Amino acid sequence: MSAKKLLIIGLVWPEPTSSAAGTRMIQLIDLFLSNDYQIIFACAALKSDFSFDFTGRNVVEHEIKLNDSSFNSFVKDLNPGLVLFDRFMIEEQYGWRVQQECPDALKILDTEDLHFLRNAREQSIKKQTATDLFSDLAKREIASILRSDLSLIISEAEMKILTQQFKVDGSILHYLPFLEEEITPEIAADWIPFEQRADFVFIGNFLHEPNWNTVQTLKNSIWPALRKKIPGANLNIYGSYASQKVLQLENKKEKFFIKGRAQNARETLSQHKILLAPIQFGAGVKGKFIDAMQVGTPSVTTQIGAEAMKGELDWNGFVEDNLQTFVEKSIALYTDKALWTSAQIKGVQIINQRYNLHHFAADFTSRINDLLTQLTTHRQNNFFGQILNHQAIQHTKYMSLWIEEKNKHK
Repeated sequence: MSAKKLLIIGLVWPEPTSSAAGTRMIQLIDLFLSNDYQIIFACAALKSDFSFDFTGRNVVEHEIKLNDSSFNSFVKDLNPGLVLFDRFMIEEQYGWRVQQECPDALKILDTEDLHFLRNAREQSIKKQTATDLFSDLAKREIASILRSDLSLIISEAEMKILTQQFKVDGSILHYLPFLEEEITPEIAADWIPFEQRADFVFIGNFLHEPNWNTVQTLKNSIWPALRKKIPGANLNIYGSYASQKVLQLENKKEKFFIKGRAQNARETLSQHKILLAPIQFGAGVKGKFIDAMQVGTPSVTTQIGAEAMKGELDWNGFVEDNLQTFVEKSIALYTDKALWTSAQIKGVQIINQRYNLHHFAADFTSRINDLLTQLTTHRQNNFFGQILNHQAIQHTKYMSLWIEEKNKHK
């Protein structure tokens, strides 16, 4: 077994131009590559025109099948020292096969964000009920976290929910936010100035339900009031995978434009004055704000939007849940250069103090190395994980084997 061989099993082929999840995956890959890992990226999904091109990186691509024992042969021959699952659904699907063929491999789960948290908040908004975290989805996702040797958590708020509400032991969790390059004074000096920017912007992958909901909030609750106060401004909505229901929201007369996919999110955000994101539900941390801060674009969002992103620092704009006040703050930020410039500087502080790659890389590498040398002890300390890995209660395994058998007789 090669400790420096990492198998990543992807839910999809990474698309950093389409989603924050794609950006996150490339950041993780680059972090492992910088530590001389040989990486094999395996995925059962079809590639798209926007799938990341790994040319020039030491990454081997491999297509795999769902519910198929050919994966067992593949992983056994590969015999990796580490296996990283891209979201809990992938751990459910392949984790037991990895456990069976490579029991000594270190199993890492990249949660992306807590799916059960996002879902609970969505249900709460739609049904107008209290948020109930203790769902069947939570049972599945936390079982996956317990079965893994280490789970990567992107948000401090999610770390708190797991350790305090669900009593998950912190020894199997690792806080690893987005990993960003520092914004230097030289970089900031090159940003497009206040006078040369125009319009409001929103950006987000439309396959992600919180983004679609946010665009509806902008269309129905924010923009009608905002455009009356700043009649010269447009609201430009960018996002990959815009369906017909999204496209039909465009109204040129109201200066509400659906622009579709941005070829380069940061470049697009850099042209605009303000990112508007009245996010009503979601989880994790939002890549759109990272991108905006990286190009000096202030934002106005909600508590859920800004959750866990700024720590004790000031937001690069405003955090406001009341939609009327949201509009007022957006107007102030759009029209007041001093306020706008001050917000821009706060974004620099957030990136440099909370997402600086160099603050997190060494600590994460050291954690991985420690686990590789003490894996037996680590697993004994996580006995609930051993229970969940026991074949007698692995319903996902038997469901997968049943589907595989059924497919043979089609």
